[in-house]
Amino acid sequence: MTELEIAGQVVELVARLGGPAAQAEVRVSRAELALTRFANSTIHQNVAESVVEVRLRVHMAGRTVAGGGNVVDADGLRALVERVLAAARFCPPDPAWPGLTPPTPVTTSGWDAATAHAGPDERAALVRAFVGAAGGLSTAGYCRTTANATGFANSAGHCAQGRMAEAAMDGIARAGGADGTARHCVDRLVDLDGAELGRRAAAKARAAADPVELSPGRYPVVLEPAAVADLLQNLAWYGFNGKRYAERLSFARPGVAQLDRALTLVDDPLGGSGLPFDLEGTPTRALTLVDAGTTAAVAHDRRSAAGVDAESTGHAWTGSSTFGPIPRNLRLAPAGTAGMAGIAGATAATSGAGGRAASAAGAVVDADTAALVSRVQRGLLVSDLWYIRVLDPKSLVVTGLTRNGLWLIEDGQVTGAVRDLRFTESYPRALGPGAVLEVGRRAARQPDRTDGVWWEAPSLRLASWNFTGGASG
Repeated sequence: MTELEIAGQVVELVARLGGPAAQAEVRVSRAELALTRFANSTIHQNVAESVVEVRLRVHMAGRTVAGGGNVVDADGLRALVERVLAAARFCPPDPAWPGLTPPTPVTTSGWDAATAHAGPDERAALVRAFVGAAGGLSTAGYCRTTANATGFANSAGHCAQGRMAEAAMDGIARAGGADGTARHCVDRLVDLDGAELGRRAAAKARAAADPVELSPGRYPVVLEPAAVADLLQNLAWYGFNGKRYAERLSFARPGVAQLDRALTLVDDPLGGSGLPFDLEGTPTRALTLVDAGTTAAVAHDRRSAAGVDAESTGHAWTGSSTFGPIPRNLRLAPAGTAGMAGIAGATAATSGAGGRAASAAGAVVDADTAALVSRVQRGLLVSDLWYIRVLDPKSLVVTGLTRNGLWLIEDGQVTGAVRDLRFTESYPRALGPGAVLEVGRRAARQPDRTDGVWWEAPSLRLASWNFTGGASG
């Protein structure tokens, strides 16, 4: 049976065993994950898994309960339904039940079959290219391909189906004690360039050798896409989360200019590897969260939307009842579309002092980021952020460390590596009005640990970033 047929069968079972008062929604997903891992510049593991998951949520007699299973024969589906119906008798009342998604048109999503069915030899070729381009440095990382086919049905007569595929690569190169990384996430495996990623990681590792100590303080910074991705991820979880917004735990205030007008943030699952509907069957679509600096929306599932008299934006997922609905395919628009005054002149430097700066930075970053570096008198180039801890969720004050490359910028040139620093910064403040000096033109999609989730952004030049200590304290 197809995923949609299985979902329809479960809905019928609920009606038969639970009676006409039982409301059910069912999502059936068939997920394929294939992963090629390498370490010490050698592939050491190929793994592949295929999992069918049935997620059932039932509302009956004022109570709501959810459950799941992996057995899709007649006995397995019946056991799942019986188990969930039995649990419903012991659940507390659910007065905030938002009801089922009514029959709604859903766009058919496409996928790249070559990516969905890629074999280990194709991933191995990308690993070989990465290792070869690293020029003898020790390398490690992974290349993965994923595919998902999903069907949805509920007791209100709504049904939908969709499929997606994705490929990603994340690798590290090491020169002595210095590391450099490069990663990319794409809809088609053919668009991954292992050699380019290997060259970039190796160049960063070599350029990060012999770092110097730098005093903590506020510095102008250029954040590369990997670092910007961390900002987007935390903004999504803590800021544009409809549950946190409804509970007044988010900084987001729709209609208020909270970020710099250079920034436009759009959650766009259908603009990349995403399904055309969410866990509740609500169609997904591009949702503008920030429009030229002004907060425009937050992400909602049906429950969080009902709490603020709004409509679901199609952001229900397996954790939304606990953690809240979050945008998981967040794109920061490149400078050409962000509406920043004067950006027309901010092209990649090709002559004079700007050309020399781009050339010097070219050992570390691409030409797009080098152009941003060339306009920094004294500051820091940040490759990546990690070990992130949120200190104040409402104002989104975060502490963490730099890693995989931190460099001093002087007179528009990268002059040397710097030892990692600890930072403590409010992400909305760092991106606030007047704080974003320049947005790069070339966006790069960064993979998440979770399949189907990605963060896409160009480099950013910010007026200030608060470094509060060295990596050791």
